[in-house]
Amino acid sequence: MGNLTIKKLKKPFDKTISNIASDKSISHRCAMFSLLSDQPSIIKNYLRGEDTMDSLKIAQKLGAKIEDDGEIITITPPKNLTEPDDILDCGNAGTGMRLYTGLLSGIDGSFVLTGDKYLRNRPMNRVVVPLKSVGAKIDGRENGNKAPLHIRGSKLKSFKYHSPIDSAQVKSALILAAIQGEDISYYKENLLSRDHTERMLNGMGANITTQKDGWIKIQPLKGKLKPLNITVPTDPSSAFFFAVAASIVPNSKVVLKNVTLNPTRIEAYKILEKMGAKIEYIKYEDIYEPIGDIVVQYNSLKAITVEKNIAWLIDELPALAIAMSIADGTSVVKNAKELRVKESNRITSVVENLKLCGIKCSEVEDGYTIEGGVLQSATINSYGDHRIAMSFAIAGLLSNMDIEDTACIDTSFPNFIELLDNLK
Repeated sequence: MGNLTIKKLKKPFDKTISNIASDKSISHRCAMFSLLSDQPSIIKNYLRGEDTMDSLKIAQKLGAKIEDDGEIITITPPKNLTEPDDILDCGNAGTGMRLYTGLLSGIDGSFVLTGDKYLRNRPMNRVVVPLKSVGAKIDGRENGNKAPLHIRGSKLKSFKYHSPIDSAQVKSALILAAIQGEDISYYKENLLSRDHTERMLNGMGANITTQKDGWIKIQPLKGKLKPLNITVPTDPSSAFFFAVAASIVPNSKVVLKNVTLNPTRIEAYKILEKMGAKIEYIKYEDIYEPIGDIVVQYNSLKAITVEKNIAWLIDELPALAIAMSIADGTSVVKNAKELRVKESNRITSVVENLKLCGIKCSEVEDGYTIEGGVLQSATINSYGDHRIAMSFAIAGLLSNMDIEDTACIDTSFPNFIELLDNLK
C-alpha cells in the first residue's frame, strides 16, 4: 500500500524540470501502433512506468520482439499477430485495456484482457457497447462491462457511429477497429477529444480525416503502416502537478521542459492562466506533436467556472481543484461526469478530501463547487488513484499532508516523489 508524508515548503522555489515522466498516452500508443507495421519501430524516451510497460509486455505476448537498451526501445512486429496462450494483463491502465480492446476486436483470434483489482472494477461499457454495436464479439463480467474481457476478434464491417461521450479512449478504440475493417467507417464526437491517435496513425501512413461536419472518416488499411520513429515528449498531465505547485506557492517559478503543446493537451494550463497564473509557451518542434517548454510563475488566483472543453482537461481536474481551493471566490466544475469512471470516482474523491483539508465544497452529478480558503493539514485517502494522491501531495506544499495508499504513484509517475523533494 504505502503512505506518504508531505511537509509544507518553507521558501519559494525557482526550478527547471527536464526529467518529468514521458507522455503516458503516447507511450501506450507506441506499443500498440507498432504492431500495425511490418518494420521495426524506434521509440526514444518511452515511459517506463508499470502501466506502459504492461502495454509493451502485451505487444510481446502478441508476437512482437522487444529490445530495450535503456534509452531506445525497438519493437519489431511479427508478420502476423500471434494468438496468445495466456491472458494479457493491462495492470492499472484503463487506456491500455480500452485501446487494446479496439485493436484486438479487428484481429482474428481469441484474447483475454485483465488488470489489477482497481481496473477489474472500472466500467468498460463505454468502449465495449459501441464496439459490440459495430459487430465486435466481446464478453466479460456484467455482460462485458467488467474485466476480465474476452475478445473473439475478426475483421469488422464498416460503421457510422456518433458517440454520446467525448472520449479519446472510445474514439481510439473505434478507430483501431475501423482501420482493420472492410470499408470506410465514420466516427463523430460532439467535442474533439485528445487526438494523438489520429496524429500518430496518419504519421505512419493511415488515412484518417476530420470533415467539415465533424465526422471523422477512417479509411481501412491497404497494407502495413510505416514504422514509428519517435521521441516521446514530456507528459503535460504529469507536468501539470508542478505547474499547480508554482502557481500556489508564493513567489515560485517552474520551467517545464520538452512538453507536448498539442492544443487538446494543454487546456488545463489555459484554465490556470485564466485564473491568474503567469504562463508562457515556447514551441521549438512540430513533427508528430508540437513540443516546447512551459514556464509557470506564481500569481494570486481567482475563482473560475470550468464547463467547456472538459474532454481536454479531464485528467488534470483533480490538480486544478487544488488551485481552486486557494483561489479568491467560488469555482465551479460542470459537465465532468466522466470523472466518476476514472481510477476512482474523482468527483467524490476530490470533494471528500478537500473537506478534510477544511475547504468548503460540494459535489453534484457532473462536477463540484469549491470555495477558496486556506488548506489545512489532513490525512488523505487516495482511493488507489494516482492523480488524487499526487494532487494532494501538491496541496501538502502549503500545509502538511499525510496521504494513504500511494503505491499507485509508482505505477504512473515513478520519479514524482523525487521531483517533489527537489522543490525544497
